[in-house]
Order: sequence, then structure tokens, then C-alpha cells
Amino acid sequence: MISQPRINIRTPDVMSHVQAQVEKHYRSELVETIRAQGGVLQSGKTTVRLAKQFGFCYGVERAIDLAYAAGKVFAGRRIFLLGEIIHNPDVNAQIEALGIRYLPAKPSAAELESLTPDDVIIVPAFGAEVKTIEAVKSHGCHVVDTTCGDVMSVWKRVRQNATERVTSIIHGKASHEETRATASRALGIDGLGHFLIVLNLEDANRVANFLVQGGDTDAFLKYFANATSPGFDPRLHLQRIGVANQTTMLRSETDAIQNLLREAISNRDAGSTAHFRYFDTICGATQERQDSLFQLLQESLDILIVVGGYNSSNTTHLVEIGMEKLPTWFIRNATCIESADQIRHYDLIAKSEIVTTGWLPPHEHLTIGITAGASCPNNLIEETIHRILELRGE
Repeated sequence: MISQPRINIRTPDVMSHVQAQVEKHYRSELVETIRAQGGVLQSGKTTVRLAKQFGFCYGVERAIDLAYAAGKVFAGRRIFLLGEIIHNPDVNAQIEALGIRYLPAKPSAAELESLTPDDVIIVPAFGAEVKTIEAVKSHGCHVVDTTCGDVMSVWKRVRQNATERVTSIIHGKASHEETRATASRALGIDGLGHFLIVLNLEDANRVANFLVQGGDTDAFLKYFANATSPGFDPRLHLQRIGVANQTTMLRSETDAIQNLLREAISNRDAGSTAHFRYFDTICGATQERQDSLFQLLQESLDILIVVGGYNSSNTTHLVEIGMEKLPTWFIRNATCIESADQIRHYDLIAKSEIVTTGWLPPHEHLTIGITAGASCPNNLIEETIHRILELRGE
């Protein structure tokens, strides 16, 4: 393995340049003004209420800063990003415009073989699988790691589980980059650890039932295909379990899952929970945005607009929260608002972007709530506000 000398890409000169670029691309004076006046904008007969917390979190800001810094420091060299820096198409387009190339989160053998020691690889905020990082380093590439600190905290927990032969039950989306990266760490240094990924309470109930009652191993493994560690056997590897999670999941669901599995262990082990462990690994920014939305929903709103990437997990959960209370429209950016009658939005049930008519209530006085996930820049919020006011003639 070829080792590269450490290069500090966050020098004052570089970061001054980066800050100017980032502010130009993503800052919004309008959003800052609205926040300064309590999160409310009154324009004619239209009221816009912003959630107290929304948009870029620290981890996302850091990842973007490092990507921009890499573009400057390593100018003239091939720079690749493993997948997407974050789940926002507008931000990823800006990153690509810097000359940073796309490399799949799980590169093929041919793609890895094409890498040279002169190449730079950016690891996104979600992290990357252990084998991918090792493969990249084996080609001598310089690695710029933007992995979020909250994600690495989860890795610490699942590595500890593996060392102590505790199977990690990961609440997350099996195909999500962060969950795959976490699962790879749950195998442990020796590769003998185990994991099981559960998406929701339905999945967790299947695990709980097997814990208490046993069952058909083949049927269990078929149900959880592509969501278990190699060689996973529920009869052997559910004896001691520890719950972790993808950091952007819905806290209430993670809490319900860990309570369910703790109770199942207690029922199986005659009241003892010695073979169960749980660490709260929902990231603070995710929780703040969920809490802020619950607070916003206490206001009298006519509709809610959630802005963000359709593949953003934390944004999707904000949509789910909103849908429980009032008409909620999940849009990528202001261009989705085609007219006062027609909107393009992501439908969580259909799992695709659809067009809906009659979305904007024709009320004389209208109050609209707006929030966004941790991967959405403020400039997209501003453009959304301007578009709404334009359609309202305000």
C-alpha cells in the first residue's frame, strides 16, 4: 500500500477562498433576515413561517467546505467523489462544476484499477464502506475524508459490539450509503462480527418474534435478504444484540424499535436484559430539525413545503411528520412549483416525482410553513419563498 504525506487543506488562505465561494453559492440574506425576525415573513395577505431549525447542519457544511478546499488545493489533479457529497442535487451539481468527478460509492474493479497515486478521492459525509476505502488507499490515492462525526460515533459503537461478539441491529435503509458504511464496521477488525438491518417496526417485529418464539430460519433470511452480514444465522447471532441506527432516521421509530427488542430479550431471558444494549446515535441536527417541525406544526398553517433532495433520508422523515398533520409538498427546489395550480413533488407512496393540481389553497389569507433537511442550502429556501410570493401576487 502506497502511503501519501498528510496535506493540510484547511489553511487560512484556502478556507478564506472557500468561504467566499460557499457563501456565493448557498447563502441567503432573505432567510437570515426572516430568522432574525422570529422566523415569520408577512407579505400582503401571505404569511410564511420557517421552522426554527432547518437546512445545512455542521456536518454538511464541513463536508462541502472540504470538497471546495480539495478542489483548490489539488487543482490540476484528478479529483473523484465517492458517490454524492450529500443528498441534494443542486449542491452535487455545484461540486461537479468545480471539476470534481463522480465515482460510484462502490466502484467496480475496473474503476479502481484506473486510479493512480496522483488522484484525490473525497469520502462523502455519509462515509464509505471499509473495503472501498482500503481499495482506494491501496492505489496510493490521497483521501479527503468528510465523514460526519456523528456517523463515526455510530461506527465506534458497532465496532465495540463486534469486539464483544454482540450483533448490531441497525435501524436504517439497507441501500443507504451511511448504513452500508456502518454495516461494514459492524463486522469488526477481524471480520467476524455480525449485523442485521431493520427498516421499520414491521421488520423489528419479525426480529422480536424470532427472539421469543424462534421460527423458520430460511424464511427469516429470505425476508432480510441483502440486510444481514455474511454467514448470519438468527439462531446463533441474535443471542446478544445492540441497537444502532442510521443517524438520520426518525427518532420516535428508533425508540420504538429499541423498546420492542429490549422487551423481546427480556421475555426470552426470564426478565433479564443483560444481552441487550442501546446507544442513542440519532444525530443532534436531525433531532433539532424534527423537533423544530413539530413546534412549527403547532401554528395555524394551511400547507407545508419541505425542500430537499428526494433521496435525503432526514428530509423524507420531515415529510412524513408533516403529512400526519396537513397537506405537505416535498419539492427539490422552486422550479417544481410550476404554477398556482400545478406542482411537481415527490410522492412517498409512489416513490416517484408526480404532478398534482390544485395544490395551493385559493384562500384570501394564506399561511405557509417551510422547512428543509440538513442537506438543503438556504438559497433554495429563498427561491421557494420568492416563487410563492410571485404566484400570490405579493
